Amino acid sequence: MVACDFFTVETVALRRIYVLFFIELKTRRVHLAGCTSSPRGPWVVQQARNLLIDLAERPRPLRLVLHDRDSKFSAAFDEVFQSEGARVIRTPVRAPNANTHPERFVRTVRSECLDWILILARRQLERALWTYVDHYNHQRPHRALDLKVPNPGGQVVPLTRVKPTAVRRRDRLGGLLHEYECAA
Repeated sequence: MVACDFFTVETVALRRIYVLFFIELKTRRVHLAGCTSSPRGPWVVQQARNLLIDLAERPRPLRLVLHDRDSKFSAAFDEVFQSEGARVIRTPVRAPNANTHPERFVRTVRSECLDWILILARRQLERALWTYVDHYNHQRPHRALDLKVPNPGGQVVPLTRVKPTAVRRRDRLGGLLHEYECAA
């Protein structure tokens, strides 16, 4: 099951940029679709197609897609998923709790990343979001996953076996994010 939503970011010049993302509910893996200043129907439909291409390697096909009743999610957007055999569910009107996982991700990305950065342009926002989503999917532990990461990349070593000098810290986004790994 995949849920999707938009959120907006204001630049320093007070321009509004829309960000579309998808989140897999079981694994909490986030797929950043893109950023645009005008999220019209054809752009949103193309992002849905791009997501299906990314998810084509999965062993199980996509079954459910959840989104709110925003006018940006047109019938053509729904048809992209329905053509692949997925059922599209729209949340009730004015019910943000019906789409909680995307709402929680928006709150997290704002509090951990975007509230600490002055965004000048769309390219800078995209770079910051790609970095954050990579951190979110590969390094950040999640309570719902028993403090595991959505997409583990390396070997997990119990902390009892690690000497303090054998840990290396990597700073990302100018020191805003810290990632830790065992030193070789």
